[in-house]
Parts: sequence; structure tokens; C-alpha cells
Amino acid sequence: MLSSAENGDGSKLLSNGYRYMVQQRRRIGFAGCPPEEVLAPLREQTLIDLDNVIEGVTLRSESALPRTTCRIIQRILDNALALDLDEIVIDVGSGKCDAARGLADVLDGMLRIPVTRTQNDNRVGAGTPISDSGLPVARKLVLILDGLVRPQRLALEPDPNPPAAIWGVPAADFSIYDLFPDGSQVLGWTRCLENRTPADWEMEVSVPDGRPTVFFAQTFCPKNVTAQHLARKHNGLYVDADGVLSQSVKAKIEAFLYFRGARR
Repeated sequence: MLSSAENGDGSKLLSNGYRYMVQQRRRIGFAGCPPEEVLAPLREQTLIDLDNVIEGVTLRSESALPRTTCRIIQRILDNALALDLDEIVIDVGSGKCDAARGLADVLDGMLRIPVTRTQNDNRVGAGTPISDSGLPVARKLVLILDGLVRPQRLALEPDPNPPAAIWGVPAADFSIYDLFPDGSQVLGWTRCLENRTPADWEMEVSVPDGRPTVFFAQTFCPKNVTAQHLARKHNGLYVDADGVLSQSVKAKIEAFLYFRGARR
């Protein structure tokens, strides 16, 4: 039987003296929620969600983007500049935002790798078992975001009476989710993300009547308009934050949930 040994050039050397090249997995970063038919074949490579916090990445986007750019768009650029990627796939359809469309052009100009633009107009939902489950909210967000890279089927029972809800996009500061009681429902674009229908406006603005709901958006995000409108319509709490939540914002959320009977 032939044995082999690794070489520094990525090849392997067989015991009979022949050398062959080992195909390396490509590192592909993605932003937003590209269509499943685009993501599925890429999972055979090393797939990296550029929207998420990646340890060790330094902040370099401030010199390349306006000061009024939301924290998530800044993070996508920071990650793209720091990581040694072979390609970037970014959703620029109506399920994302104008800033993402502009960012795709910025990435094209700054990097020497392909930047593939996609549009996810899917209307065939994958379901929202995580958003509706009795899990802690922070755990829900981790599962929803990880599901883009590693889809999994979980046996989750829906909470029949969620104590509260949070509407919006995934927050830059996950500590916001620790303020909510377990089983609080996930609404807004994050719910659409789990459903793999990021452009489903009807689902995004759907809010159950009477449920104590915090409507959250990143500062400078266009979704602030909708968040504030829905908060007024449903007697909820509208909150915007740029990056790390201040103690005053956290206290406001805690007080709202307490006085609405969601926390004891």
C-alpha cells in the first residue's frame, strides 16, 4: 500500500516517488441571504458569513465608508478586508438594502477577487421553528445565522404563548437578546432570514396584536422608518443602536418588558 506525505506547496508525495496536488477548499465569504440554490453548492467549500463577528478582525472600514454607515455594513467590509477570501457572494436584491448594493461596488474596487451579486426573491418558505420556539432569544439568533452555513433540522416545539417579541435585523450587539425572557418570538427581517425569504415584506411587517414587542434597528439603517412606524402602530418600544448597546438603552428595554408584564 502506498503512503503519502504533505509538502509545503500543497502537494502530496507518494512513497513511490510520484507527486500529486491536493485540491484546497476555497474560502468564500457571503453577505445577506443569497438564494439557497447559490449557497447549497458553496457549502462544499469553506463558507464564511461576513455579517457576523469574527474574532481578531480589526476595524478598517471607517476610512472607506461614510460615518453614517450602519455597523453591519461596516462589519462586512472589515471582514472582507481581513480574511484571505477567494470570492465574495453578496445579496443585493430587495431583501437586503441600498448600502449592500453600494458595498458590492466598493468591494469590487478594493479587492482582486470575484464579487458575485445575487438577488433572493424566494417566496417558498422554509419555516420559522426557531423563531417560534421556547429557546432563549440569543440561542435562536445563533441557530438562525449558523443555519445559512450549516442547515439543520431541529425538533422544536413552538411556544404557545410567547411572553414578548423582538422585531428587526440581527443586532451587532447580541447582549440585547439576553434582556428578553426565554420563548420570546423573533419577528421582522430576522424571521424572514430563517424562512429564507428575505424579501418577503408581508412577513417582515407582520406583528401579533397585543404582544409586548421591541422594534430594533441599527442606527443609520433605513429599517428605522419601519421600526418606528410599527412601534407606534402596535404600542411597542422603538430602539436604535449603533454597535454596542448603552446601559440606558438596556434599561429602557428592561423597563418596557417589566411594565408590560413580560418580565418578573
